Amino acid sequence: MLLSSKYPSPTLRDRALETTLRERRQRLAALVNFPVILWSGAPLSRNFPANRYPFRSSSHFLYFAGLNLPNAAIRLDSGKLELFINDPEPGDALWHGEQPKRHELARLIGADAAFPLTELASRTGGAATIALPTTAAQQALLLGRSISEPTNPQGIDRELVRAIVAVRLTHDPAALAELRSAAAVSTEAHKAGMAATRNAQTEAQIRAAMEGVIISQNMTCAYNSIVTVRGEVLHNEQSYHPIASGDLLLADVGAETPNGWAADITRTWPVSGTFSPTQRDVYDVVLAAHDRAITEVRPGVEYRNIHLLASRVIAEGLVDLGILLGNPEDLVETDAHALFFPHGVGHLLGLDVHDMEDLGDFAGYEKGRARSDRFGLCFLRLNRPLKTGMLVTIEPGFYQVPGILNDPQNREKYQGVVDWERLAQFADVRGIRIEDDVLVTEDGSEVLTAALPTEAGAIEDLV
Repeated sequence: MLLSSKYPSPTLRDRALETTLRERRQRLAALVNFPVILWSGAPLSRNFPANRYPFRSSSHFLYFAGLNLPNAAIRLDSGKLELFINDPEPGDALWHGEQPKRHELARLIGADAAFPLTELASRTGGAATIALPTTAAQQALLLGRSISEPTNPQGIDRELVRAIVAVRLTHDPAALAELRSAAAVSTEAHKAGMAATRNAQTEAQIRAAMEGVIISQNMTCAYNSIVTVRGEVLHNEQSYHPIASGDLLLADVGAETPNGWAADITRTWPVSGTFSPTQRDVYDVVLAAHDRAITEVRPGVEYRNIHLLASRVIAEGLVDLGILLGNPEDLVETDAHALFFPHGVGHLLGLDVHDMEDLGDFAGYEKGRARSDRFGLCFLRLNRPLKTGMLVTIEPGFYQVPGILNDPQNREKYQGVVDWERLAQFADVRGIRIEDDVLVTEDGSEVLTAALPTEAGAIEDLV
């Protein structure tokens, strides 16, 4: 389901975009009393200038400009928008076809004025910005001042970051339409991957089936796909391993719409089509944590508490399986569960798969809060009360990471709470993760990815 199908004509679609963008910049104007200049960024090349990587505008630019435009900037002031972009060069049409002119782009996004980039230098006085890796030097030159990293902004740039976080933390109807579209396509991609498994010999063949669905819907991958039998490697982007009937395959794959909105889904399934008894036991523990966590998603709930709940459920399950020894509450308090569940239970989702994490912890952490140095909490990406309109992931997991389990300090610290001989009986469980995209609604939550089953029997049926 593509966004274009939501509107009966290009005219109505353009009007909807213009209206949405006007509402977004009005929300920003209510929070800042100074001009704001946001750059889209510049394309990067590989090996030679004409061989470019696919371009993607800065998400902050994209949120207020609505179009993926390279080498562009917008100036926002009191709810008004000025677009700065050069018209296409006459020779560009030979290689890229006819491209829209500046005035046409301005009309699409409801800009109040549009100028060539050379005019921007005269309009930068008193403006705040967010530095981009590809244009930071140009930004500093035009603004006539130094610009700090976006994770540590200063002065009015810091005020701008906090204002943008406040605006982007919750999603408007236009954003939700895109996010639902990304979720629907991602769901179909996972189903295609499960169906392709029976005839596949390598991870790459399954990955190709999944990414093919995304490409066929004129979308791109929101991040580098993880499709692997080495699920204990948390961000394993290698897909060259052969697959065998006793393996579990972990697939973390999500689509991104043409306008930049992301989905993020993980499923784990048996290559053979049937979980082994040990795989099923651990899978059900992770699923219980996943389900319990989702039931707690609603306005006002602290996301940190959802993470701790998932941690306790995993600890309880591992105690029942004889892998961990002791009281589950105590095991979580001493971070013993993090030997097998070392990451946070999820993150914000929106224009980026880890939404606004280019701003460090400004988005993920409520003002005045800082990351814990505890083993079981230091990787928590979101620590704030949930609000209606926020979209988060819920993704507990179980992993046997050699670097964690074989670490001498961990062995010594947790020697009395891990039954290592019992753990060895679960050698065919390298990594399991179950991830869904969950919208916070007025009275609870909605799982945008609910069309993709999580129950073990249903997963086996799809494979």
